[in-house]
Amino acid sequence: MTAAPVAEQASSEAPVVIEVDEVTKRFGDFVAVARADFDIRRAEFFSMLGPSGCGKTTMLRMIAGFEMPTTGHIRLEGADVSRVPPYRRNVNTVFQQYALFPHMTVADNVAFGPRTKGMDEGETKRRVAEMLDVVRLGSFADRYPSQLSGGQKQRVALARALVNHPSALLLDEPLSALDLKLRQAMQLELKRIQREVGITFIFVTHDQEEALTMSDRIAVMSSGHVEQVGTPEEIYDSPETPFVAGFIGSANLLPARVESVRDDVATVRVAGDRAVDVPICGQHRFAAGDAAMVMIRPERVRVTATPPEGAPSLPATVVELIFQGPVVRCVLRDATGDEIVAHLASDRRLARPGIGEQGFVSWDEDSARLLPPRSE
Repeated sequence: MTAAPVAEQASSEAPVVIEVDEVTKRFGDFVAVARADFDIRRAEFFSMLGPSGCGKTTMLRMIAGFEMPTTGHIRLEGADVSRVPPYRRNVNTVFQQYALFPHMTVADNVAFGPRTKGMDEGETKRRVAEMLDVVRLGSFADRYPSQLSGGQKQRVALARALVNHPSALLLDEPLSALDLKLRQAMQLELKRIQREVGITFIFVTHDQEEALTMSDRIAVMSSGHVEQVGTPEEIYDSPETPFVAGFIGSANLLPARVESVRDDVATVRVAGDRAVDVPICGQHRFAAGDAAMVMIRPERVRVTATPPEGAPSLPATVVELIFQGPVVRCVLRDATGDEIVAHLASDRRLARPGIGEQGFVSWDEDSARLLPPRSE
């Protein structure tokens, strides 16, 4: 009798389940994925995030075996599966359309995989009951798909994919068909299920909130390239490119010119020749005279009527104040006309400049990051 997988938390010391080694995929002259190189660990919730057409679904299909790499290698549990067909890989996929068999009950849908593999009926029933309990549908075993809600159908699809204890479960935007409230609830359910079963989940999405909510690590993709791989905190707080900074949440990106570099901090000129010190992020190396971008998240920006002491600051004029409940979105323009957005506390007792008035934007030095210019 096969034991159920033991739930475990992913960690940096966890064994690697999937290796993507310099993988490129071409369709004729079009490069869908360019030299992707990363690994995915056991019991990890790993997301591939990016806009439509960035190559994330193509990457998932190559891991699943529905597409073959043009160059490079994909390894599953240490074995090269780059040319192995899907049915011989120990991975399962949940698509946007759940593809449940309408003439079968929930229990029979979940039992389809073990029965196809010739598993003993007693073990099949045990596994089905176990997985329906995990997805909290134990009392729905005798219902048909037409009698289920969208969220319930998705959980049946998950149970069916997990019942064979795959090395990894691949999910291609499975929440996109659900309404907002259900989608948010299912984000938490997916993470709970993943932690409970201890199986690697590889999740494809274009929704930043989904990726940040559920993931242990995220690969951000753009135009076929993997821009950065890291934890949600690393991706958000220390983006390595302007694309990552702008795609994950919102970010102020101020054009800058490097004046000098010492260790991991650069002195740069911004907004009409103002000198500020900015930490350097990622692997990019800067030299005096280089073009760069200063990234600051809106929630890290302060706005005052007078110049602050002991913090980098720029003079700027308020052009909009937008009440958004817990925050006020304050839009300013600096001396060169670049827009700076600040998210301020909505407390009306706080003194700040009004629309059309000049003030000062400031931030803690370690809140900013120096990035290469957009053209790179």
